[in-house]
Amino acid sequence: MPGLRSTRRGTQVLDQAPTEDLARRAAAGDSAALDRLLTEIRPEVVRRCGRFLPCREDAEEAAQDVLLQVARHIARFEGRSRFSTWLYTVVANCCRQKYRELKRRAAEQPAAIEPSYAVDPRTTSVIAGSRVDLLEALDRLERTHPHLVAPLVYRDICQLDYAEVAERVGIPLGTLKSRLHEARKQVRPWLTSG
Repeated sequence: MPGLRSTRRGTQVLDQAPTEDLARRAAAGDSAALDRLLTEIRPEVVRRCGRFLPCREDAEEAAQDVLLQVARHIARFEGRSRFSTWLYTVVANCCRQKYRELKRRAAEQPAAIEPSYAVDPRTTSVIAGSRVDLLEALDRLERTHPHLVAPLVYRDICQLDYAEVAERVGIPLGTLKSRLHEARKQVRPWLTSG
């Protein structure tokens, strides 16, 4: 598939050159480039959303939101950083918004009469639970230390390299590493308790 390449481990990642070119052309108003860009990034977007949201349906919904945001706001991509960095910001924001929406919906629903029918895959899987715990921890961190959220999301979830994160957040590398250390220290007890 154009736009993707395989790594030695057999995973696929965005091939930067064609994707970057498509993004620049789409940002300049080329609708054919935008259509092709959206098609090419979709599998990666779904995979990235799956890192945040444990339920596949939720990840796919968030991915649709990401693609819609990319289509609506591609003109904001100025090319100063890599498109993948800009895209991961959109992914992180859409996934966190989807999580908040799911959490709000769950809080508004009345308690189920029959608990066996209320089984939710978001809370029954050990793997899923750890991701939900992470999203909850990110929400807590945002309430207490909002400046620590972006570095943690970009580095530990989106797995951008340190230089990209520092550039994206707009802080020196040393400050980034300090904030990451502090963010991890804050989040760790929330992930291991309960």
